[in-house]
Amino acid sequence: MKLETLLDGLVFGEGPRWRGDRLWLSDMHAHTVLTVDLAGKREDVLRVEGKPSGLGWLPDGRLLVVSMEDRRLLRREADGRLVTHADLSGFTAHPCNDMVVDGAGRAFVGNFGFDFEHGEKPRTTCVVRVDPDGFASVAAEEMRFPNGTVITPDGRTLVVGESFGSCLTAFAVGANGALSGRREWAKLEGATPDGICLDAENAIWVASPVSSEVLRVREGGAVAERIPTGRPAIACMLGGPDRRTLFVLTASAFEAAKCLANRDAHVEVTRVDVPGAGFP
Repeated sequence: MKLETLLDGLVFGEGPRWRGDRLWLSDMHAHTVLTVDLAGKREDVLRVEGKPSGLGWLPDGRLLVVSMEDRRLLRREADGRLVTHADLSGFTAHPCNDMVVDGAGRAFVGNFGFDFEHGEKPRTTCVVRVDPDGFASVAAEEMRFPNGTVITPDGRTLVVGESFGSCLTAFAVGANGALSGRREWAKLEGATPDGICLDAENAIWVASPVSSEVLRVREGGAVAERIPTGRPAIACMLGGPDRRTLFVLTASAFEAAKCLANRDAHVEVTRVDVPGAGFP
């Protein structure tokens, strides 16, 4: 499979989500949430001063956005106002990042857990669950940089990529959103999970920035497919009308200053055989 560029000129893309007839994503270092359709037409939707990352929607269609630097989960009201859905600053002193929102409107939000930008020694952290009413609580602890997250179509299993654990970790999801039964879903040899997405065969596409590829992984760790990206792969999402378009976000750098100078992050696409499933 060969990737083709759908959109270029981004600073640093994160959190791709397919909704309606277009891809939504965060241009993190540009402080912008935007959309792009399959023809490559871009539309800037809103600005997030604290840097946007994970995206999702409540059942009534209101957008949720992770604001990284001030550690808040924001909600866009029907009139366009951006308000605080939950303050997460009591759970971590470091940036929040990716998120998945389930069918009931519960958001599971990860965070760095340490000062990644300045090279602090990695520490474990938590995943925070935010209920539809904005109440926040710890969902899982001792996570090694929890990043991309998916939920199976039946809502019963959550899988999160632990970037500094080089693995995918699964939990059972209770009726009230409580996580239990932690287990290793897949160990990723030579790869580091960033953004991830689930397909209809219960395989997970993993964007691996360290190995500059996206790989399709089955439970247990078998790699079914690999697509080299030539530079860091940050996140991926299955979408399009049949959910068989794989969107891959790539970048040439991570640091804000370099990304702003380069402005060469891309949304790239290819077609796959197995459609997307579950959340996001």
